[in-house]
Amino acid sequence: MDKKVDILLATYNGEKYLREQLDSILAQDYNDFNLIISDDCSTDSTRKILEDYEKKDDRIKVIYQQNNMGSNKNFEFLLSQVSSKYYMFSDQDDVWNKDKVKLSLEAIEKNDLDLVYTDLEVVNEDLVTVNKSFNKKMKLIRKQRKFNDFRLEYLYNCVTGCTMICKSENLKYILPFPETKNILHDYWIALITSINGKIYYLDVPTLKYRQHVNNQVGTSRYTQRYKTFDEKRDYIIDLKIDKFTTYLERKNCFNTELNELSKQGLSYFQRVKNVRNINFKDLNIYFKIFKYETFSYKTFYFFFYNLPILYRIGYNIYRIFKK
Repeated sequence: MDKKVDILLATYNGEKYLREQLDSILAQDYNDFNLIISDDCSTDSTRKILEDYEKKDDRIKVIYQQNNMGSNKNFEFLLSQVSSKYYMFSDQDDVWNKDKVKLSLEAIEKNDLDLVYTDLEVVNEDLVTVNKSFNKKMKLIRKQRKFNDFRLEYLYNCVTGCTMICKSENLKYILPFPETKNILHDYWIALITSINGKIYYLDVPTLKYRQHVNNQVGTSRYTQRYKTFDEKRDYIIDLKIDKFTTYLERKNCFNTELNELSKQGLSYFQRVKNVRNINFKDLNIYFKIFKYETFSYKTFYFFFYNLPILYRIGYNIYRIFKK
């Protein structure tokens, strides 16, 4: 059986940490892999580093793009280069544990799965541990341990791309990626795979997830990026609207039940977006969208979406006492 893995690495101006990441991949316990790298028009010394490493190891193949594509398009291009049964994604600034490929491959092979993802250890620029579990820090662990189907990704983003190993045969369902900035490559891959195949969470960290000032995503949450209540609320609602719009544009990827839920979800969030006082309309749709959530979650976001004036008062009181 072919167990070769294609490791896909998208680079852009990654000179500061790239050598450490490349060294950690090449030092894996499991070595039957191709390392396919697409550089998105770097202007620092990234290209020189890649040229040096490509000469050292014949498992490395580097493609230098002529025009800057952005990360989503770069990953989409990399997926077009996949020829092995399995593929994995790598960021340019992390460090992989020595057994990352081995553990991931064993897990996906053992039960004939379509996607396996893991936890991450959060570290600072100098690789000093900040948090032993990214998934606990980001409050994802309850969903990861409870769900292994569409409920994991349909409304949320619980799978981190640099931890995944995936079967390449499912790319026919996944490509091309949606044309929206709010749906990243890993989210879309995990969502579509969860609908068409079997996914599994391996509850161990397999890499050091480096946090620094240039992280594209990292551990920052919307609560840190947006200061006022209205900014936070608008961001979350706009994100939901964009997701449901995308789902309907790509309705062939979903079954009848999910397409109907997407229609209702889009209509619901378009209505609540501009409500600034109190809104009790279509509560049945609200509870249908969040039917798998806990009572506390549904209550919290019921006030957030439908009683914004009361929530805002409580939020401002909280900020006063927090200071």
